[in-house]
Amino acid sequence: MWYVTTPTDPFLADCRARLAFDLLSHTWNAVVVWSLREGPLRPVDLRRRIGGISSKVLTETLRRLQTNGLVTRQAHPGSPPRVEYGLTPLGRTLLAPIDAVGAWGFAYGDEVLEAQDVAARASDPAARASDPAARASDPEARASEPAPEGVRMRS
Repeated sequence: MWYVTTPTDPFLADCRARLAFDLLSHTWNAVVVWSLREGPLRPVDLRRRIGGISSKVLTETLRRLQTNGLVTRQAHPGSPPRVEYGLTPLGRTLLAPIDAVGAWGFAYGDEVLEAQDVAARASDPAARASDPAARASDPEARASEPAPEGVRMRS
């Protein structure tokens, strides 16, 4: 049977769903949009609110969001000139999906972190050697252990 793709197939390059996932998946896009939810901010205030973002990366992110119609740039005359960024009506529509993803992170973040820890321990031989549970499930580790006293090993 032939599989026919439609314009809503999320794996197609020109699909609208993929466009949305691309917007939300960029490291800083959602963080900057969420930071602007209460109103326009100057770049220095955005950096302070976000933390851990360089001026260069913030500028690139703001330009990308502006190009996508999610953020406006308002220059105010004066000395020194002042610039503020705010959400467009289209940008505000992303707040609910960002909030939903954030809520998922709060609800399931501990499980994801635990899975990452398990995977890291499984790929680290030194950690496996010191973890009794990992040694018990690893046939190579069990084979290298001495037999308990009073137990004869078959040859």
